[in-house]
Amino acid sequence: MTSRPLGVPVFDADNHLYENREALTKFLPDPARGAIDYVEVRGRTKIVVRGQISEFIPNPTFDVVARPGAQEDYYRRGNPEGKSRREIYGEPVRCLAAWREPGPRLELMDEQGLDRTLMFPTLASLVEERLRDDPELTHVVVHALNQWLYETWQFDHAGRIFTTPVITLPIVEKAIEELEWVVARGAKVVLVRPAPVPGFRGSRSFGLPEFDPFWQKVVDHGVLVAMHSSDSGYERYANDWMGDDSEMLPFQPQTFRMLQAWRPVEDAVAALVCHGALSRFPQLKLAVIENGSSWVEPLLTRMADLYKKMPQDFLEDPVAVVKRQVHISPFWEEDLAELAGVIGVERVLFGSDYPHPEGLGDPITYVDELAGLPEDAVRKIMGGNLARLMGVDVAAA
Repeated sequence: MTSRPLGVPVFDADNHLYENREALTKFLPDPARGAIDYVEVRGRTKIVVRGQISEFIPNPTFDVVARPGAQEDYYRRGNPEGKSRREIYGEPVRCLAAWREPGPRLELMDEQGLDRTLMFPTLASLVEERLRDDPELTHVVVHALNQWLYETWQFDHAGRIFTTPVITLPIVEKAIEELEWVVARGAKVVLVRPAPVPGFRGSRSFGLPEFDPFWQKVVDHGVLVAMHSSDSGYERYANDWMGDDSEMLPFQPQTFRMLQAWRPVEDAVAALVCHGALSRFPQLKLAVIENGSSWVEPLLTRMADLYKKMPQDFLEDPVAVVKRQVHISPFWEEDLAELAGVIGVERVLFGSDYPHPEGLGDPITYVDELAGLPEDAVRKIMGGNLARLMGVDVAAA
């Protein structure tokens, strides 16, 4: 780890914790016992969701993990040698206490030069898709996870670590109950999966008026909504092209699937705009995390074209809506200045994805990708923008 003082408040929009085996099971009520379990398969522990073994996360105990930043060279210069994923990751490392507990994490953040961070769960990303045909059970399991997150990490630890509880939306009334529960315990940000919302009568968009009572509560509480890369279920569509029914395996990517990797978040943002939720709630704050930014300009271009031809089908200019309410944490290797030119520097958020292998091993080095930007822009991207969204005092960092 090498870090250096930046002289500006640093608020990382994308840090992760690694859950333990109890995260999804400790608080499950008796009727739901067995919905989540673990089994040993040829000497390896696997997670089981309603009797189905999932390979979505190869080692769901996280006892050993890929080294933070293991893929930096891969993302910086590509893979001209055609190395395998295992070769790129290198030797795994033992999971640090700082990746499991908030006390050691604060010490690590001090070493890294991070003032504050959003803290996203890792294992949670597989839950909703594998329970999509049982809305009630989905709410039960998500609440159990949030109970564990609160017990272990809190939702606001020392005003520096803001852990993101999950809000699942299949039953709107239960989503509101969950929102009220986490806000009462200090949550300032919630995690909503960028995906169609499953329900008793099929899936639908969370931008439809059915979800307005939920969004109204989010606005009332001033909570930031984060949409982090997850299993959004789009493998069902890719599988139609691939001729199989395999689950999403993020650590075994395939070229065809990767070409459509950011379609879920593009559709999620488009749904919130086209179905009117962001216009009905202009104070709703949305942060798109770990979904890159390659989809942003093409989406805005298509929206502008549609608005020119079909203005009657929008509540207002859709491009203006995105630029007003949607904030993007791009991948560090993308053209950050270009994104700032598209949506405005006030909408760009620094996120390192630490300690995941595709992120930065030293989060502070993100600032190197901002070389050439004015100092005020650097201050905003590295922490000021997220502090404003979260309603925390930048000067106190």
